[in-house]
Amino acid sequence: MKSLGKTIFYADLSFEVSEEVYKPAEDTFLIADKLDQVIDEGDTVLDIGTGCGILAVIAAKKASEVVATDINPHAVECAKRNANTNRTANKVEVRLGDLFETVSKTEKFDVILFNAPYLPSTPSERKTWITRAWAGGSSGRKTIDRFIADAPTYLKEKGRILLVQSTLSNSKETLRKFNGMGLGSKVVAEKKVAFETIVVIQASHLSRQSR
Repeated sequence: MKSLGKTIFYADLSFEVSEEVYKPAEDTFLIADKLDQVIDEGDTVLDIGTGCGILAVIAAKKASEVVATDINPHAVECAKRNANTNRTANKVEVRLGDLFETVSKTEKFDVILFNAPYLPSTPSERKTWITRAWAGGSSGRKTIDRFIADAPTYLKEKGRILLVQSTLSNSKETLRKFNGMGLGSKVVAEKKVAFETIVVIQASHLSRQSR
């Protein structure tokens, strides 16, 4: 891995980010600010597309166990280093793989997190590790739809999902698809940035909807 050249701060935590790894931005911080409300003490958490590991490390402050996955090998190395720096390596296991590829169907989680690649893109825009972090196909939904189709398999009965996306990739369609999978869903945070609005969508079994 190339040298880690950037440092990002969140609360009392610091994260080094290599050139090949997505740098935390507005979308990252929008979901990060919701974690304390959604994660309970002792929960098990799955962080899909962990990047530099920022959400995994924050989650580990309350969770008993965090599994973090990423398709980018540079992100995996970066996340491991940041878990160690922030003294959460004993709780955070980082795995190399696409979405749920390295997660067994017998593993169930209280919380599943995903800051998805959500911007509409062309095939040529997925050629680097950085662009793959945000490029979501022609509609922006290529990875989001794959995630929604599989996520309920890994969710405990009272589990909940937090997904970040843009209104450019049709957030209403995400709500509809979660509902089609038997999960209630709602927008729990949003932020207007430039030509889009970033939203955090929470999905869970109906018994959790009053949270």
